[in-house]
Amino acid sequence: MRPTTSTRSAGQTDEMRLEIYVRPNASKAAVGGEYDGLLVVHVVEPADAGRATAAALRSVAAALGVPRRSVGLLRGATSRRKLLGIEATPAEAERLQAAADALRHGHDA
Repeated sequence: MRPTTSTRSAGQTDEMRLEIYVRPNASKAAVGGEYDGLLVVHVVEPADAGRATAAALRSVAAALGVPRRSVGLLRGATSRRKLLGIEATPAEAERLQAAADALRHGHDA
């Protein structure tokens, strides 16, 4: 399993990093499961002009209970493997880490 990390930036906000694997053209949107150590994000949208990536960012934000604006793409715009940065306070980063781990292992966040 690939761990997520938290890095300190200016101020009191951390950026938690989360690697995901996007599966476009799914029959329904879902976040959960593991593929090659990465959290799997199923999206209905096709991998066309960034539509699947945008849907994946929305789905991850909703699954973790954070605003969409807190989730950004750091790497992997054209790949199924993506690295996300999620802005959070240090206390939120711990909660988000636990939620992401639960989703990866098939438990509700």
